[in-house]
Amino acid sequence: MSSISVTIKDETSGGKTFHSIQIDFPTSLVTVGEIIEKRVIAEVNEYNKTRNDKYYGLVQPDGAEVILNGFRLQKFRPVDAKKQTQVAKDAFLKNGFFILIDSIQAESLEQTFVLHQRSEISFIKLTPLVGG
Repeated sequence: MSSISVTIKDETSGGKTFHSIQIDFPTSLVTVGEIIEKRVIAEVNEYNKTRNDKYYGLVQPDGAEVILNGFRLQKFRPVDAKKQTQVAKDAFLKNGFFILIDSIQAESLEQTFVLHQRSEISFIKLTPLVGG
């Protein structure tokens, strides 16, 4: 199997996209847990690299305030990708958001999907998510 690049979108429950990120996967066969992990790690790495005061991510870092389509930290501090990933997986298990992969709702972290270049992955947030 070869690597694959897909766009992951954040959408409102009405289907409006408000954020997207391109993610590369080493193979086309992935679990829902791997999708969440790759997405969160990419967001944290981007934030830590740019040192922006705004964080556009799936879950809210500790000490951040909610802003339109993201979060703001009072001053830059590195965000812990491992902690954010665990908070995001826990939120998925508690129905804090749901994921549609090629129009199929993901039901568990272990569920597998075969991605292709035109795969559509959408995260629909239901409540603000607080993490680390």
